[in-house]
Amino acid sequence: MFHAILLNKNEDGTTKAELTQLNDAQLPEDGDVTVAVDYSTINYKDGLAITGKSPVVRKWPMVPGIDGSGEVIASTHPDWKVGDAFILNGWGVGEIHMGCLSERAKLKGDWLIPRPQGMSSRTAMAIGTAGYTAMLSVMALAEQGVTPSSGEILVTGASGGVGSVAVALLAARGYQVVASTGKLAEADYLKSLGAKEVIDRVTLSEPGKPLQKERWAGVVDSVGSHTLVNAVAQTRYSGVVTACGLAQGMDFPASVAPFILRSVKLIGVDSVMAPKSRRIAAWDLLAKELKAETLATITHEIKLGDALTWAPKILAGQVRGRLVVNVKA
Repeated sequence: MFHAILLNKNEDGTTKAELTQLNDAQLPEDGDVTVAVDYSTINYKDGLAITGKSPVVRKWPMVPGIDGSGEVIASTHPDWKVGDAFILNGWGVGEIHMGCLSERAKLKGDWLIPRPQGMSSRTAMAIGTAGYTAMLSVMALAEQGVTPSSGEILVTGASGGVGSVAVALLAARGYQVVASTGKLAEADYLKSLGAKEVIDRVTLSEPGKPLQKERWAGVVDSVGSHTLVNAVAQTRYSGVVTACGLAQGMDFPASVAPFILRSVKLIGVDSVMAPKSRRIAAWDLLAKELKAETLATITHEIKLGDALTWAPKILAGQVRGRLVVNVKA
């Protein structure tokens, strides 16, 4: 028997979430690698799953947790053997396949990547999907030719998981980072991560003109909706906007004007189905570039059972940085 968060659908369609005990027979049959999970996280999607605020769970019952790190304890997959250290992000885990807010999980070996040498399970989950997505966004900016000398980089949702790591990564590379947040009380925190300026998200979150004063050479957006639209409208000629989140909404009520008159590029960043080679590249860079002291500033550790009370807080924007879940605590 092992501990896990389990989600079930009530008769009225609401979600019942509880800390319980499961056994190996309840794990998915289609997994070919069984793992002991040391640490997991709570991301925005996990918050939606646990609270039932959005229908992200498509198979019941479900163990949430789109991230996990630990060691392999059994495997029929040729690439994985007992004792191997792994990282899992995405692939529908926690949505259609039981996830990692559990002491044990049964996963597909093709979904896993090796944990970088010297990186602990806790560090990997302090980074998690949020940090990995932030690195994918930073990589996309660099690949599109945005350099530190190009100009200011806007990071929206900056006090959240993706935003916090993006600010730190960009600043460490020498970019001029402007952080947008709804929590101006976190200005000192964001400046400690490397932001040169902090602005109120209200300047971006309401409907605005299709073309606005040019400012940003690049953007990392985890918010979507009007915030993304305004960020695009303020991006300089040939600037690059990366979109990786939808905290404000999935809609994009925009004009084509910035794209055809300013040659702005909008790059979608997906972390769920990204190919293995790109995942490994991102995690290798994270291992090299994200400093331990920065992670310590960003991270708050909780116990497995605490996930139930923290899930609604992450949806309400009441969480700074990253939540790492000590699954065995």
